[in-house]
Amino acid sequence: MRKFAYFLVLGSCAMTAQEQDAQQLKNIYNEALTQSKCYAWLDHLCNKIGGRLSGSANAQKAVDYTKAQLETLGLDRVYLQEVMVPHWVRGEKEAAYFEVNGKKTSVPVCALGGSIATGKNGLAAEVIEVHGLNELESLGTEKLKGKIVFYNRPMDPALIDPMNAYRGAADQRGAGAREAAKYGAVGVIVRSMNLRLDDFPHTGNMGYGKLAESEFIPAAAISTNGAELLSQSLKANPKLKFWFKQSCKKYDDVLSYNVIGEIKGSEQPETIIVVGGHLDSWDLADGAQDDGAGVVQSMEVLHLLKALHYKPKHTIRAVLFMNEENGVRGGDKYAALAQQNNETHVFALESDSGGFTPRGFTFEADDAALERISRWKPLFAPYFIHLFEKGHSGTDVEPIQSPNVIKAGLKPDTQRYFDYHHAATDTFDAVDKRELELGAAAITSLIYLIDQYGTN
Repeated sequence: MRKFAYFLVLGSCAMTAQEQDAQQLKNIYNEALTQSKCYAWLDHLCNKIGGRLSGSANAQKAVDYTKAQLETLGLDRVYLQEVMVPHWVRGEKEAAYFEVNGKKTSVPVCALGGSIATGKNGLAAEVIEVHGLNELESLGTEKLKGKIVFYNRPMDPALIDPMNAYRGAADQRGAGAREAAKYGAVGVIVRSMNLRLDDFPHTGNMGYGKLAESEFIPAAAISTNGAELLSQSLKANPKLKFWFKQSCKKYDDVLSYNVIGEIKGSEQPETIIVVGGHLDSWDLADGAQDDGAGVVQSMEVLHLLKALHYKPKHTIRAVLFMNEENGVRGGDKYAALAQQNNETHVFALESDSGGFTPRGFTFEADDAALERISRWKPLFAPYFIHLFEKGHSGTDVEPIQSPNVIKAGLKPDTQRYFDYHHAATDTFDAVDKRELELGAAAITSLIYLIDQYGTN
């Protein structure tokens, strides 16, 4: 490992390592803001391909497209990694209403990923509103059997980091149907994971755990405005009937791929630095913020390094993971093959929090490693990158296991992220070109420093 303070002689001019690094970061940012390809790549993914749910034809189109684009960059290797993924299809657009005294009021809903259908005539039942899984036990089978459970715990608006608010509410989406079915409920409606009040339901993955297939019940998300209206109506009319219809279906697993491109290390090619995002998305929109942005930023890292003629010491690998949204099969398969092939990873970064203005990075690292990495903060200060803190890295890089590997996540400003996350609003026009490029430059800068100085 190099020391942080030493001198390099460049012609007749002595330049400190810190000055050299500052210049390299400036070069990276200049290239990203003037010559990047990431926004055009995202345009194609969103507007020429669209939603890329695992197992779909669009997911395969995205695999083909990104592989072809990586092949234009002059990398040392571009290849596909086979992975079997779930194949769930939404079917016809969902519909829902509640009925009071013969009057029907429509509300926006969408099936949760992995749910079963309601049947061709839909499902109608009385509704029991709860605010968390823990309320089910106190209500018991007597009150829940034959009812639709309405989970209406909002994301906590008092939490400054929306990611924390999301984590505090998402259990009702993931486990709500499984737990309600144990008490004889016939369906569940879940308030969308969204801080904003609007009319767009947000999908997301759910599961039935160890329930027998005969015990599965349909699960749908309702928009935040719809949830507010339903809750108010229940207070006045506790016996109102709710009806919803969805025709989703799960098929057998299908073959798909992680897309991988790499630049071989010049000194330690057997030691790997990974940057990645997930290529799949939900099907309601383009998947621009989640996670088209992370995919093209990861590709852009390799593009910028090649454009600047940088020869890394370690192998730098961009991995476009398949199936983060409803299974993490791509991340698991990558990690399993890495272990099988005795690959050594020293660093793995994922961008999966949207293409907004970057603020810094979160790290899964011990105190000593984080302190060493934090010494680079002054280099990032001119670019308004200031957060270097412990936190979640990314769902796809989480499974990677190497001794002393450090995992990280790009930390953009996520205040608006859940306006788009898993909803029909997640479209290309919601991504700002300059913000996207700034994120790619920030990631590339950190990868450069990790490559130069290591993590120990």
